[in-house]
Amino acid sequence: MKYQAKKKALILLADGTIFWGKAVGNLEGSSFGEVCFNTGMTGYQEIFTDPSYFGQLMVTTNAHIGNYGVKDGDEESGSVKIAGLICKNFSYTPSRYGATDSLENYLKKNNVLAISDVDTRALVSYIRDNGAMNAVISTEIDDIDALKAKLADTPDMKGLELASKVSAKEPYFFGEEDAPFKIAALDLGIKRNILRNLAKRGCYIKVFPYNASAEELKAFNPDGYFLSNGPGDPEPLKEVIATAREIIEENHPVFGICLGHQIIALSQGVSTFKMHNGHRGINHPVINHLTGKGEITSQNHGFAINREETEANDSLEITHTHLNDNTVMGIRHKTKNCFSVQYYPEAGPGPNDATYLFDQFIENIKQSKLETA
Repeated sequence: MKYQAKKKALILLADGTIFWGKAVGNLEGSSFGEVCFNTGMTGYQEIFTDPSYFGQLMVTTNAHIGNYGVKDGDEESGSVKIAGLICKNFSYTPSRYGATDSLENYLKKNNVLAISDVDTRALVSYIRDNGAMNAVISTEIDDIDALKAKLADTPDMKGLELASKVSAKEPYFFGEEDAPFKIAALDLGIKRNILRNLAKRGCYIKVFPYNASAEELKAFNPDGYFLSNGPGDPEPLKEVIATAREIIEENHPVFGICLGHQIIALSQGVSTFKMHNGHRGINHPVINHLTGKGEITSQNHGFAINREETEANDSLEITHTHLNDNTVMGIRHKTKNCFSVQYYPEAGPGPNDATYLFDQFIENIKQSKLETA
């Protein structure tokens, strides 16, 4: 890369705190969203394209970002979904066999503003202490009062419905049509690696828009139903919650991940809450209460379900718990063929400790087919 002076930039938090940095490349302007951080040491392309990050300004705790560029096929969706990137050291020249582009070009093509040369350790420490909040990253540093005014008008994540922003507009299919199992997947912001994991286990998936009705899902005559991950607050998704409730009540095999997990909990009368700063990384420890085994998991969520209400719910059983803060990481219905987890069993990026959950879903479908044969 030919040397050029980096344009000065800033991160302005909703409480007025400012962190300084430099703009990456020649993109200029401002980008607003909720600031959050991911502790993963690798997999930035998958993270940036994860629809669950829609509307968020991503702080990467790894000191070097961009060093292995990007590669076609590593995306978790069709475009970058983060609102902006904040990092320490940005690598302009990729060094990776098979890289198809640099991260700088990739972000530019997606019109995503990025800021480097930031003291990310200080920024992450501040967010950990003070909680996730709205922020703006900007090269327009001459009128901070104007940025503060625009930032004040940015909607809070609490109460914000975002699944409609990332969901498919029309149904589509994934996998082999003659596969042994048919899955109706509700796209709340689904990751491609989820579809890959289902397909390689013999599933032919019809992916429906987030607002598809139970009747539309059932018309596909699926063997099982999947509720995907996605961004935003789950509580505004009243129609989705009602759809989940109807499917579960009819005792169809149901599997939910992340936002889908929260939707299932809400459909059974358990509330959700916005976390202090959420779980985002690829090394989160979870205990499986059914097996007694620990799992290292990939996570990305800023909301969680209420533990006390779940424990008091006669229909639900807690199956997984986060070992750092005791939040509920998994539930199953005691009388219906339904279970869910608050993390990414498909990884992408991350460990494969939890891929067995896809196998569990298939076994539930097989058992259901035997019982109804």
